[in-house]
Amino acid sequence: MKPEGKPPVRFRTPIAATLALIATMAAAPMAPSLAQTPMRDAPASFRPLAQQLTPAVVSVQVSTAPAARNAQRPDAPDAPQAPPGSPFEEFFRDFLERNRPPGMPGRPGPSPQQRRGTSLGSGFIIDADEKLVVTNNHVVEGGTEINVVLNDNTTLPAELVGTDPRTDIALLRIKTDRPLTAVDFGNSDDAHVGDWVLAIGNPFGLSSSVSAGIISARSRDIRQGLYDDFIQTDAAINRGNSGGPLFDMNGKVIGINTAIYSPSGGSIGIGFAIPSNLARGIVVQLKENGRVQRGWLGVNIQQVTDEIAESLGLKNGSRGALVARAQEDGPAAKGGIRNGDVILRFNNQDVREMRNLPRIVADTRVGSQVPVTVWRDGKEETLNVTVAELPADQAEASRSPAGQSRSQVVDLAGLGLKVGQITPELRERFSLRPDQRGVVIMEVEPGGNAAERDLRPGDVIVEVQQERVNTPQEVQARIEALRRQNRASTLLLIEGPQGQRFVPLRLREEGNQRRN
Repeated sequence: MKPEGKPPVRFRTPIAATLALIATMAAAPMAPSLAQTPMRDAPASFRPLAQQLTPAVVSVQVSTAPAARNAQRPDAPDAPQAPPGSPFEEFFRDFLERNRPPGMPGRPGPSPQQRRGTSLGSGFIIDADEKLVVTNNHVVEGGTEINVVLNDNTTLPAELVGTDPRTDIALLRIKTDRPLTAVDFGNSDDAHVGDWVLAIGNPFGLSSSVSAGIISARSRDIRQGLYDDFIQTDAAINRGNSGGPLFDMNGKVIGINTAIYSPSGGSIGIGFAIPSNLARGIVVQLKENGRVQRGWLGVNIQQVTDEIAESLGLKNGSRGALVARAQEDGPAAKGGIRNGDVILRFNNQDVREMRNLPRIVADTRVGSQVPVTVWRDGKEETLNVTVAELPADQAEASRSPAGQSRSQVVDLAGLGLKVGQITPELRERFSLRPDQRGVVIMEVEPGGNAAERDLRPGDVIVEVQQERVNTPQEVQARIEALRRQNRASTLLLIEGPQGQRFVPLRLREEGNQRRN
């Protein structure tokens, strides 16, 4: 079919077509194009920056006791290797002979059981007056002796000021009277995807190596801990770059290189750095106190999915952090936060997703009272919570016992579940706590609704739609009430071997219509 309207214009000659096109372009307003977008040229050379910054980058040599584990991540230094017959094979062989630790094959020394371990990493001088060096915790972890090698190959002893394993940051102090060159932290929030960066470090023990690339991604979560917020870069980062700086084009440190993704052990262009805005506060606390004091809220949280948001009537989709459990006598519980609340804002900062909350809370001053906005019962509510210090060892609180004498099994039609009353026999069978409350899952239908959500026999239903349940009949009654309200799903609070979590379950199959 031809579109309605004026017939298409057809040009008889190429010249006529060209003239008509020029006239049309002259009459019409110019649309934005890539050619009109101002582009930042790649630097002609990184030499000025490299010459300026390299003196502040150091090599960190750590000796460990024979029984200590290797304090390396996958990106930690190891023996460099080259393919047989390659031009580098002889170079690496000579390099290894010159730098082989005592006891390694080819050179006399103590047995492997007796020799001390040695690890290598990178670092950078952050304060020339205080002689302070920043590196990774995993570089110095387990070390009995630490030395820092300057850019001119001068080796100086160093002492450990403090470490923070949660963010993998360590602070050293060099023992010397000689003048040093230092670099400053920049603002990592001003670094964007596509910006040029420069990495300087000691890959494979090869000191003062410089590599350039761009920022590939921001806010990467690589499952290393609660505070993951890494900068991803394609600048070459290899084993031994750990603890080294990632610079922007102004010569400011915007990241601390800490990990790589590599099936082979070498750089494939996926490296990760701790953002400077996270590291700066850690370094200040380590300098002042030798340890890091973090804010603590006392909640177990999980991501708000679209289905959970629908179940709770949450506006603006899946955002915030769902409280699976407010720990008894914790700061959150004392401030009025309950299980099933969705934390939307903490201390006037939006919680866009679950993993934002631990970082925001950790950066909050201990002892301060802050406003917390939660979603509860279909509306927002603001509470005031006093932030406590994160304890070294958090104990889980217990609940009051609720044992029953005999099991009553109920089939929850449509959910793919059979549930029963908790009895002494079931406590023993499923290894439930003596004070466990709720309704135990007896059977899960293979391929059913519950199985898709990874529910298993022995899991306990604690709440249905944020209301406590103690009997199978209560579970069944509340689910039927939701169906009469034509609700698409229900929200269950499940307690299993891994703790508590909220699980949404569909109450009707997709595409089916219910009659009222």
